[in-house]
Amino acid sequence: MVKTLFISLWLLLHPVHVTLTSIEFVPDEARYNVFVRMYFDDFLTDSKTFREELTAGDFSSGSPSSRAALERYMAAKLVIKVNEKLLSGKLQDMNVAENEISMNLAYVGGKKPKTINVINQIMTSLYSDMSNMVIVRVNEFEEGVKLTSDITQQIFNIK
Repeated sequence: MVKTLFISLWLLLHPVHVTLTSIEFVPDEARYNVFVRMYFDDFLTDSKTFREELTAGDFSSGSPSSRAALERYMAAKLVIKVNEKLLSGKLQDMNVAENEISMNLAYVGGKKPKTINVINQIMTSLYSDMSNMVIVRVNEFEEGVKLTSDITQQIFNIK
């Protein structure tokens, strides 16, 4: 009984370490709209390990330095290759609310995707129980995976 109660309390108090990434191909523009959401406090902690000295205030003001730091962080932590060609992302907008940071990025290139290789290392060196959920949409193709601290990469074969 005590052991069950202890495990239940531990699970209730243990924080969840999860991110959501959605990658959607826009064929008319040969662009990938990428949406990312993560817990803001976890992001700030991880950005320190990435040698960025960021504060919550930097992001609430939407300063150019916070936007540039976020782009650098995402370029290092979220790698997208289409048909083996590395794409680079440009931050379109971001929002911080209720301890979550959400952002939209645009990745240009890869007009006819046959493979999309996603390497998601967001907070994987910070938390051993990290779950990075990734959804890829290209025309009628849609597939989702859970990447972890142990498995940080997935190749999507577009049919």
